[in-house]
Amino acid sequence: MAEVLTKASLVSSSWHGVSQRHHHRRVSTVLSNNTCSFRSGVGKFSSLKMNSQVLRSWSSSSEFQGKKLVFHVNRGLPNRVNSRLRASTGTQMNLRLGKVQKWWEKGLQPNMKEVTSAQDFVDSLLNAGDKLVVVDFFSPGCGGCKALHPKICQFAEMNPDVQFLQVNYEEHKSMCYSLNVHVLPFFRFYRGAHGRLCSFSCTNATIKKFKDALAKHTPDRCSLGPTIGLEEKELEALAANKDLSFTYSPKPLQPSHENEELATETASAPALGSGSLPSPSMTLNAVASNERTLTTSGR
Repeated sequence: MAEVLTKASLVSSSWHGVSQRHHHRRVSTVLSNNTCSFRSGVGKFSSLKMNSQVLRSWSSSSEFQGKKLVFHVNRGLPNRVNSRLRASTGTQMNLRLGKVQKWWEKGLQPNMKEVTSAQDFVDSLLNAGDKLVVVDFFSPGCGGCKALHPKICQFAEMNPDVQFLQVNYEEHKSMCYSLNVHVLPFFRFYRGAHGRLCSFSCTNATIKKFKDALAKHTPDRCSLGPTIGLEEKELEALAANKDLSFTYSPKPLQPSHENEELATETASAPALGSGSLPSPSMTLNAVASNERTLTTSGR
């Protein structure tokens, strides 16, 4: 009888153990199939893995293997983590947006410069010396300017001795109006004492016009005289524009070398009727005497 009871207790205990393992395996399978993790990464909190659906279906307390289990969920922890994630993500997005270049800022070469004011434009032309200066008038909303910009950057890279100045029409409308620039894209070439060499408008389809002008005026030339830059009337127009903080005082007129030479020659030339030149009456008398001698010899 004792042996029968012992065997019965062993069978019941083994069956109870199998059922416990099976129940534990079933619960762990349910929890592992649909789990969502929250990683705090702050202090000594470990990763929290729970199933939202299980939490909804189960109550805050449940019976498990005869013992009462209580789940305590710290709802403030995910909120703090989410707020930090949002802050870091927003900072990264702001940094990325701040690094976005505008199309006219891409591909710039060391010999390319954007003009900031009328005074900067005048000074850049004067400081260039004998260098060839190409002024590019563009607008951010001009499709032709945007399409032509990469080629202008290529020309600047192939001609490092040429200075390229960029004038943003939208930011310097008043200055462009004083310079009579009303078509975009528009280009002007300047060099030393020669001043303005040419001005024209071209697009991506008529880029040959720009190539020809660059090939014609790129060779070095020695300028005899100071750098001119803008013309006198253009400087006066910029100074008269009240929207620009630009001042200009016209230079006093100086006699040129040609006028001085003409004045010297006029002063040194002998006056008519002086003793150095024969008078008209003497010339006529000499002609008449010659005719008489010829007539006498013929007779």
